[in-house]
Amino acid sequence: MNDANVSLSQISAITPTYGPGLVGALLVGLSYAKAISFANNIPLVGVNHIEGHIAANYLTYKELEPPFICVMMSGGNTMIIHVKDYTEFEVLGKTRDDAIGEAFDKVARVVGLGYPGGPKVDKLAKEGKPSIELPKTHFSEETLDFSFSGIKTAVINMHHKNPDIDKKDLCASFEKNVTDTLIEHVKRAVERTGLKKISLAGGVSANSYIRKAFSELEQEGIKVYMPDLKLCTDNAAMIAASGYYNFMNGKRDGLELNAVPNLKIN
Repeated sequence: MNDANVSLSQISAITPTYGPGLVGALLVGLSYAKAISFANNIPLVGVNHIEGHIAANYLTYKELEPPFICVMMSGGNTMIIHVKDYTEFEVLGKTRDDAIGEAFDKVARVVGLGYPGGPKVDKLAKEGKPSIELPKTHFSEETLDFSFSGIKTAVINMHHKNPDIDKKDLCASFEKNVTDTLIEHVKRAVERTGLKKISLAGGVSANSYIRKAFSELEQEGIKVYMPDLKLCTDNAAMIAASGYYNFMNGKRDGLELNAVPNLKIN
């Protein structure tokens, strides 16, 4: 059926994002959704934006079912999530400072690539070699938390001290460093949970180097799922997918539902 021919009478639920995110944008979408819900007597089901990114995998892989481990990587979040069920999650590790996407953007800005930084760093890194040694932040083995402020600061300081440094190699080295960190943490999550199914989610999961590195985990017996590129960045389809599973699980919200900029998963 052509999407243009779908009428409100065929819609089972209105599923707006209510957090996390910028409060202004959240309120606009939420207010519009409430109006449609109220005027047409259609159930309102608020969706967590992070859960939406996870649900993007279900659109790409019809066979994918929980439980599995999801690596959420975006401009605002970096987390390792145990997806226990379609609407049940446990955060195993998260960033303690910068999100990985934020680090990409700041590195891009300092080397003169502009915004958005992720795709531009990815493109330039393909022309370079990861030959520059950069630091990694390590916590105790008991935690799966991340820290990307140190690597970001190291790249910035290195560029300030030597503006003529090869930007291609610098981007390639940064990209390899953060990817190695993600892989190390995910392998520990696999050992801890016994789950050998991993999905990627969020805008940074579109990075070609990261996708290649994770795909190589399949050689170690770990099944890896990566959303179609068009579903990695923010999109309505992923929110609808998450809304569907919440709706089927019995979730309903009233018109008092408000935007929650710092909404946590689960």
